[in-house]
Amino acid sequence: MLKAVSGIFLSMMAVAGCSSEAQAPPAAANAAVEPAEGPAEGPGSPPADAAKLRAALLPVPEGMHISYGPELGAFGSLKSTQQGLAAVRQARLERPECAGAAQLDAARPDVAKAPAAVIAFAAERGSITQAVVALPSAAFPAPLPAKCASYTADVDGAKVVYRTRMLSMPAKGDQSRAYLTTAAGAKESAEIGSVMIRRGNLIMSMLVVGRQVQPDGLYELAKLADQNLARVKQ
Repeated sequence: MLKAVSGIFLSMMAVAGCSSEAQAPPAAANAAVEPAEGPAEGPGSPPADAAKLRAALLPVPEGMHISYGPELGAFGSLKSTQQGLAAVRQARLERPECAGAAQLDAARPDVAKAPAAVIAFAAERGSITQAVVALPSAAFPAPLPAKCASYTADVDGAKVVYRTRMLSMPAKGDQSRAYLTTAAGAKESAEIGSVMIRRGNLIMSMLVVGRQVQPDGLYELAKLADQNLARVKQ
């Protein structure tokens, strides 16, 4: 998970309200990632890097459509990054330090300037958000601290309880990690499957959101994402 994507965690209940079950459907192997109006490009990302990172993004999963992006540019300047950070600032967390745990820190200059690509897919049953960042050197965030496995947050006046466990995902890339988080509020609840994979200096982050996220489906998406990373690293 990227730190900017923490905003998705904290605003999850709005998304979950129209979701039923996220089975994380396999992406069609030959499907093209083509937004209706072309990719949005942020400042600071050389064209060659942007094209490389775009090629690392997943194709459109079966039964879903592109709801955002691809957005390309320097990670810290992307609209999705800025919105995520703003959501974190607006929420009140029981443990504020957990908002950035096990994630890349977009506030760090080297991470903020790194070329990145982000895309999101949606369907009635849930959503998938993916980001690929080319860091200046190989790095991978530390695992989620034990104290961040369970905490509460006030999101737009509603109390949300987050409980996270690490999944036994088959190893991917040079390093990989997967979690399943339950976000429960007074009226709505959702599950968030998260995956992070490193190959060299490339970091791939993905969130799968729905009322129920199946680990096997999450692992299949991770496999496809890792295959894309391997191709662009050649």
